[in-house]
Amino acid sequence: MAEAAPTLAASEEFEQDYNEQQQQQQEQEQDIQHQDESGAEADAAEPEELACAYCGVTESISLVQCVATGNWFCNGSGRGPASHCIQHLVRSRSPSRAIRLSPDNPLATAIECYQCSMSNVFCLGFVATKGAEGLVVLLCRSCTNSSSLKAEWNVQNWTPLVVDKSLLNWLVPVPTDEEKVNSVTTAQINRMEDLWKSNPGVSLNAAVDEDEDDLEPVQLRYEDGYHYRSVFAALVDLEAEYDREMKSHLSEDGIAVRWKVSEISQRVIAAFSFGALFSESMRVTIGDELKISLSPGTRRAWTCNGTVVAVNEDGDIELELSRKDEAPLHVTQGFSISFVWKPVTFERMSNALKTLAVEDSSLSGYLFHKLLGHDVDDQTLKVDLPARYGVKGLPDLNDSQVSAIQQALTRPLALIQGPPGTGKTVTSATLVYHMVKQNKGAQVLVTAPSNVAVDQLAAKIHQTNLKVVRLAAKSREHLDSSVEHLSLHYVVQHLGGESSLALQRLLKKREDSGNQLSASDQKRLMSLRRSLEREVLRAADVICCTCSGAADPRLAKYKFKHVLLDEATQATEPESLIPIVRGCKQFVLVGDHCQLGPVVVCKKAANAGLNSSLFERLVTLGLRPLRLTVQYRMHPCLSEFPSNTFYEGSLENGVSEAERTPSSVDFPWPRPDKPMMFFSCMGAEELASTGTSYLNRTEAANCERVVTALLNGGAVPAQIGVVTPYEGQRAFLVSELQRGPLPTQTYKEIEISSVDAFQGREKDFIILSCVRSNQKQGIGFLNDPRRLNVALTRAKYGLIILGNPLVLAQRPLWNTLLVHFRDEGVLVEGSLANLTVSAMKFPNAKKYYRDRRQRIFDENATRAFSGDVSDPFGERAAQANTAPVLDSRHDPRYGGARHQHSAAGPASSATGASGGQPADGRSGTSSGAEPAAVTPLAGGPAVNAGPGSAGQGLSEDSSAFGPGPAIPMPAISAPVARYKGFGDFDYVDRPLHAPSHHGNNGVNDVFHHQQQHQHQQHQQQPQQQGHRPPQQPPQQHALPHLHEDMPLTQFGGPSQSQTQGFANMMTQQPMSQPMSQSQSVYKFEDEDDDDSDGE
Repeated sequence: MAEAAPTLAASEEFEQDYNEQQQQQQEQEQDIQHQDESGAEADAAEPEELACAYCGVTESISLVQCVATGNWFCNGSGRGPASHCIQHLVRSRSPSRAIRLSPDNPLATAIECYQCSMSNVFCLGFVATKGAEGLVVLLCRSCTNSSSLKAEWNVQNWTPLVVDKSLLNWLVPVPTDEEKVNSVTTAQINRMEDLWKSNPGVSLNAAVDEDEDDLEPVQLRYEDGYHYRSVFAALVDLEAEYDREMKSHLSEDGIAVRWKVSEISQRVIAAFSFGALFSESMRVTIGDELKISLSPGTRRAWTCNGTVVAVNEDGDIELELSRKDEAPLHVTQGFSISFVWKPVTFERMSNALKTLAVEDSSLSGYLFHKLLGHDVDDQTLKVDLPARYGVKGLPDLNDSQVSAIQQALTRPLALIQGPPGTGKTVTSATLVYHMVKQNKGAQVLVTAPSNVAVDQLAAKIHQTNLKVVRLAAKSREHLDSSVEHLSLHYVVQHLGGESSLALQRLLKKREDSGNQLSASDQKRLMSLRRSLEREVLRAADVICCTCSGAADPRLAKYKFKHVLLDEATQATEPESLIPIVRGCKQFVLVGDHCQLGPVVVCKKAANAGLNSSLFERLVTLGLRPLRLTVQYRMHPCLSEFPSNTFYEGSLENGVSEAERTPSSVDFPWPRPDKPMMFFSCMGAEELASTGTSYLNRTEAANCERVVTALLNGGAVPAQIGVVTPYEGQRAFLVSELQRGPLPTQTYKEIEISSVDAFQGREKDFIILSCVRSNQKQGIGFLNDPRRLNVALTRAKYGLIILGNPLVLAQRPLWNTLLVHFRDEGVLVEGSLANLTVSAMKFPNAKKYYRDRRQRIFDENATRAFSGDVSDPFGERAAQANTAPVLDSRHDPRYGGARHQHSAAGPASSATGASGGQPADGRSGTSSGAEPAAVTPLAGGPAVNAGPGSAGQGLSEDSSAFGPGPAIPMPAISAPVARYKGFGDFDYVDRPLHAPSHHGNNGVNDVFHHQQQHQHQQHQQQPQQQGHRPPQQPPQQHALPHLHEDMPLTQFGGPSQSQTQGFANMMTQQPMSQPMSQSQSVYKFEDEDDDDSDGE
């Protein structure tokens, strides 16, 4: 039964419009009645029957109309958690998100804000008027802060119109089950919305009958390179199409622009506010390309592309135009802004997949088979391990870091797991230094999925006095960077030779002439730039770039045998391939699969496994990561729960309580010796303006009070970070904090970001706003243990969590956390000025256990593991390693000779191109040094690399390996088939061309004003290397998702060279340009686990 409906106050404008509409409707009905065909008059006079476009409900009082599409939807939820009208508003991505009540609804009024006429239903709520019982008024969330309205209405009791993802029952009654015509599922709704984009009149039956393309999920193992390519190519194409479609909706008209023109560089910047781009699944970041245009009319039409150079916390964007001429600087109104979709990254992933499948020299045979999940013998590289692992310019290493570096240097494939605060960047920089030194000057390619991670690692490697070059995309060369002095374009322009001076003169001439050069000058400029770039790249020891940047045309002729991938767990698997298909022989992945993984915006692609990283899949296959175990970030009380819950209690504290107790900051901690607390906030959650994200006004208000208390207690804004899982709450917090009692600028200096964006970051004090507080909807992806792990491990000195403990405690993981806080006496309630310790009793919840796969990983620390999740410890553990029958390197379909082998034959070997030996002959060259005994990563005896043993390989069941992950891993489908051994056929890899060594006089005079580095010229002897037999793709592996004419990165050609007597410019001190907060912003991932959340 519907609730008694209050009377809604309506504006005079609406009443006038409504009367006019009623009069027009009466006139139309009168015209219909005069039709002269018998029988047709009665039918035409009756209005068309309204029905829900999803389920067919015809009870008009339960229907609302989407203003954007004109379709009608009911307020019933069916099988999903959200009502049909709310699901449509979210999934259709209607910019207005406005609704219209049916003519039969007694509340015949406009659903818009009484004060400002906003019609977004997710921003609207109602308040009661003072002195008029039963009379309410609709106001938007923003207008409730207006002081002029507070005297007239009870704005403090504002209630949203959408609660638990349904409209209020008194506004639009929920239909009964008897009134529903069709039973529609969430999947069918999604399909209908997709079909409506091309055919708005499609029916439910058509959506049900429409067959979707089968999408093969990510596998644990693959038959061959073509099978691997076919699986991931389809997912890459799906993600690319979804990304293109998402960005095509990111546009807005009527934008006001503020022009900024630099007097020195003549840079033209358009500054504007564009709220539509700040949706929770697609946020504008520095480096994005936007198009700004001026529509024709009274003004001259104008269009120009630009690059985002700044994104402020309040939503202001600064766009640097690509063309400085003809910008309408006198016009400030009426502009349109849209997103420019660039497919470069997706094309490079597709090319990498194709290269892996068809190029013989793409990477070593050992790595090829390991990536496909084949069982091959382990290898140990022949290297001279250093006597001392520490590097001048970097902090001293602990035992777990030394152990990880030592083992990574001797393996062609290694995983290093760096839990929060364990010195992952220092370990990576040290490892890269030794990779350069032990390989006699061979170049190392260092990559990461994000520019921020690349910059941080490049700066750290630079401290080792290696020659580091940071290769950035050309569209980012003009952006501020903390490592600009290492960037390729900067080094090229500051070489100091005649060629460099000529280049500078041409650049100055182009700037003075308004970005115009003659054809001959332009040709000369490009030739000089390419020549100088080649010289600098050849001379570098280390080249740092993003994963996508590894396919930059400027690196097309380079082969990199040694590759390190940082933040490997944040890269999709196809993205991880881009750096290694250039002849990689040694691959080191550094990351933490217990923290957040890649961001995949297409839910279908994510569900198929694209959101799982290569790092995760290798761990699932049984490759044990080398874990770093000493954390230097958190107060010991802050590291206790993450260590015990996510890392089996293996983390040790490298800092003491005294070192993490600031004497200059006073805050009312419940226990001064434990700077952490869970602040109970019982306010309800609300849907944000997009309908896909959430906010919590009670938590936001308490967050402002906590921030103010920290600031009043002596903290400075740079020490405080506010994190939340939801973009809706982040945006609301930005405005809420600025209403605090302190100066507005003080609050603006506090960084407010998503949990995802804060991964890899730290602050002295972290405030976590959990947001979720409801009776039916659950807590969404807040229940993701990886997200919780990141949120809990960002703080150095103190952590404050704001949330509803009764709602959160219903989930086992959060129940465990809340019990921990309660037992420690830091679960509090009340006002901040008068906190009281809570003895709250939580609902009974199942204890948080790791899933079966995690228990398998834990067993890996002490027991043999076959690499097969379906049989972790049993029948296959004692069997010899066998390669699969369907190996592309032995299958006659790919051009190799047919070999008949016995399934019971001896194990195969996989001698790669880096000079290692198969597992049955793991002898290494002793360095003659005696490294200290190393503490094992998780249990087991210490690893002692004594004299004569420094080069020995470690067996796969060595106790020096760290334990497996401690969080649920994304579901990965079972192997395609149980592979059988094929005998004793030994396969080797085709040798890559050894690098040539020729003089490079153009760079020798470059860096005379910096510290000089002498490098001996090494004559590198070609090692015994093997090859992959030529492969011909089988007919049954045709790939409809890939364009076969896509250009491939060409290998071969001139190889890299090392220069003699190179004067190292790149040893200069970093420029004093701190990284801006906006540079660290990632794209948000605010979608919840349930399908009703939309995008």
